[in-house]
Amino acid sequence: ERVICFVEYYLTAFHEGRKGALAKKPYNPIIGETFHCSWEVPKDRVKPKRTAPRSPAGCHEHPMADDPSNSYKLRFVAEQVSHHPPISCFYCECKEKRLCVNTHVWTKSKFMGMSVGVSMIGEGVLRLLEHGEEYVFTLPSAYARSILTIPWVELGGKVSINCAKTGYSATVIFHTKPFYGGKVHRVTAEVKHNPTNTIVCKAHGEWNGTLEFTYSNGETKVIDTTTLPVYPKKIRPLEKQGPMESRNLWREVTRYLRLGDIDAATEQKRHLEEKQRVEERKRENLRTPWKPKYFIQEGDGWVYFNPLWKAH
Repeated sequence: ERVICFVEYYLTAFHEGRKGALAKKPYNPIIGETFHCSWEVPKDRVKPKRTAPRSPAGCHEHPMADDPSNSYKLRFVAEQVSHHPPISCFYCECKEKRLCVNTHVWTKSKFMGMSVGVSMIGEGVLRLLEHGEEYVFTLPSAYARSILTIPWVELGGKVSINCAKTGYSATVIFHTKPFYGGKVHRVTAEVKHNPTNTIVCKAHGEWNGTLEFTYSNGETKVIDTTTLPVYPKKIRPLEKQGPMESRNLWREVTRYLRLGDIDAATEQKRHLEEKQRVEERKRENLRTPWKPKYFIQEGDGWVYFNPLWKAH
């Protein structure tokens, strides 16, 4: 049941970037940059039964989330821990449910004619402390298509989810659109109990549309990702943020983009990136390695400095 719940969450967690009228420039993460936020998730929305009635389509707001006693709080922190390669780390926890996720990832880009492919290298680990289980998962690649005309984005590749303790694993395949015909954003998944080689769940559909799940007991469930509730993240006011927090760090770039002054936004972005290069050369000359604020390197990965599994 738990691995299936995680697969359902994984498949419904992806979304396309917001479309807007504002001109955009990539906010390439700067080493030492951090981001903090939290969410209030209504308790009556956590782990619904498969047979439970679904919320009405289009129901996106939940007033109960404003009352802390009716909600679970999720805390999130991200940090750019390396520039070469550009490694980003993420940590999220819910103390009340005794679960946390730790992820590290860096990207590798490849130009392919009219497309750009971005491989997501790294992995995440979901820990369910109540059950002593760890779910190790990878991430799909992303592709920007038709970059010289009308660009659009799709996901592609095979990802895995594994829990060594329970023996369950899942394979998720994000199918890229064939050159001629075929559907876009198609995804299929299979959950298996490895000791018995038994398939306990299959899924297919579109990761940004409708997904259908079929379970080994014959039950089925359909999830329309476009009607799932969206909980707004909570962020401290700008005046209370540190100088390296994302919205504070990039505030001038954002301000000029909102004013429509692309040249000024480009200059502000260049200034931040040049400052990063100067500081990096200084560290190299002094042979002083960069020390991240919230994450510690362990082997080939990175972990949060005060994770929930150590606190408990």
